Amino acid sequence: MLVLTRRNGQAIRIGTDIEVRVIRIEGDRVVLGFDAPREIPVFRSELLSEVAEEVQRAATERDLVRALMPSLAPAAAPKTPPA
Repeated sequence: MLVLTRRNGQAIRIGTDIEVRVIRIEGDRVVLGFDAPREIPVFRSELLSEVAEEVQRAATERDLVRALMPSLAPAAAPKTPPA
C-alpha cells in the first residue's frame, strides 16, 4: 500500500485519467474529490461490503426456504428425446 500525505487542495494522479484531490479537511474527516472517466466505477468500499453481505444473506435464506419447502425448488427441465 502506498501512503501519501496531502494538504488541502493538493491532489494525486492514478495513471493518466484519474485524479484524487483533497477538497477540505474538517476535524478528523477528509473530503476527497475524484475526477475519473465515466467508464471507471468509483465506489465506497464499505458500501461494497454491505452489498456483498446482503447478497450472501439472501442466498442463505433462499437455500433455507428451498430446504424447508422442496416444492418451491425450480423444477427440472423436461428431457426431450434425441431426434
